[in-house]
Amino acid sequence: MNGNNPSLIHAIRGPVMLITVGVLFALNQMTDLTFGKTWPALLIVLGLLSLGEHTSGPKSGPPTSRRDPNFGGDQ
Repeated sequence: MNGNNPSLIHAIRGPVMLITVGVLFALNQMTDLTFGKTWPALLIVLGLLSLGEHTSGPKSGPPTSRRDPNFGGDQ
C-alpha cells in the first residue's frame, strides 16, 4: 500500500481531525491549557493534511501517447 496516495490522505482527514479535537479537549480537562489557546493546532493539522494531499498528487507533465496495437483499424 502506497502511503502517498492522495485518496488515502483524503480518507484519513476526518479521523485525524477527530483525534486532534479529542486530544485538545483532553488537554483542556487535564492541564492548564485551554481550548482557546490550543485551537490553532486544528489549523496546523488541517494544513499539513492539505499539503500532503497536494504534494502526493499525480505529477503534471506532458501527456504520454502510447498506441495500443490491439485497438484500432490499422491492421
